[in-house]
Amino acid sequence: MKRDLRQGHHIATEWTVRGRVLSLARPLIMGIVNVTPDSFSDGGQHPTHGSALAKALRLVEEGADILDIGGESTRPGAADVTLDQELERVVPLVESLAGEGVPLSVDTSKPEVMRAAIDAGAAIVNDVHALQAPGAIDAVAGSDCGVVLMHMQGMPRTMQVAPRYEDVVAEVRVFLRERLGALEASGVSADRVALDPGFGFGKTVEHNFTLLRELQRFTSLGCPVVAGLSRKSMLGAVTGRAVDERATASVVGAVLAAERGARVLRVHDVAATRDGLRVWEAMQGQGDIR
Repeated sequence: MKRDLRQGHHIATEWTVRGRVLSLARPLIMGIVNVTPDSFSDGGQHPTHGSALAKALRLVEEGADILDIGGESTRPGAADVTLDQELERVVPLVESLAGEGVPLSVDTSKPEVMRAAIDAGAAIVNDVHALQAPGAIDAVAGSDCGVVLMHMQGMPRTMQVAPRYEDVVAEVRVFLRERLGALEASGVSADRVALDPGFGFGKTVEHNFTLLRELQRFTSLGCPVVAGLSRKSMLGAVTGRAVDERATASVVGAVLAAERGARVLRVHDVAATRDGLRVWEAMQGQGDIR
């Protein structure tokens, strides 16, 4: 994995997913495609295969570098989804999008869904439980897919009930380092792995902004850092905006995360995020100024 040194921190410059090397010379935008009835922001908006497919293709047109497909909500208090339900929601969409040329990520914690999605053409497994379920590491180790390991304190049903840390950055960092080590011990090379501190997953608003402020401390682990702040309650807490009114705050959060070393930005508002990043890149003398 290539790295460069910026402001004293190692920032990964490449991410290998299914034999494809993704350049991280600029932050990549991961567009969210939720095929769920109850996701916190867009649940129920794309209940059919056709509507979800149309949404995914629109995100690609808007500039998404990666599509992240999820068939089970992980919002606070979310109910569990059966294996059959998740497979039915996710796998046909992966199959339909596999030929579009955009790497497909599947947001799941079920090893069976991981295997089926990889077989259908997914390039990345994005797991909010960091592959802790029995069989999850084996599901990815037997392929060459990319992996996103995320930190979460507790479980979706209860994770926002009084989360506590002595030092949130240090504790999240230790967890991610340990999970990275577990994957490497199972034969998954570090150049396939990205790390997500898990904004909003078992953290208070203060915890979330501390993680954002100190995000560069995660880049020294040598893997791309993923940041998913889009429309989350931490933004509502400081703006007073409802979830569907947080696009501006989400773009600002994404740019701040990129500035602190995030190389993959998981977002709902792809076009707006692309615009925000272009302004930020132009200010640094990068990008295409017409």
